[in-house]
Amino acid sequence: MTKAELIDSFAKRSELSRPKAEELVNGLFDDIVLALKNGDKVNISGFGTFSVSQRKGRIGRNPKTGEAIEIAPSRAAKFKAGKTLKDSLS
Repeated sequence: MTKAELIDSFAKRSELSRPKAEELVNGLFDDIVLALKNGDKVNISGFGTFSVSQRKGRIGRNPKTGEAIEIAPSRAAKFKAGKTLKDSLS
């Protein structure tokens, strides 16, 4: 499902106009991103938890040349599915 399909489905289910549904979906995504940027976890009961993972810097290799390169520390988003979501997929 793409973002556009999600918006269309949300608009149809909630009987909202597509632009209003798009505004709401974008607002939800923006709030999740903002919370993650601030280092907070986002827990949506029955669905799952979004969090930020810290990755340490390390030495890697350029696969083409074999040369050692330094990979900088970084942050990455993680998602852990909740029990209800896991059970619904079984």
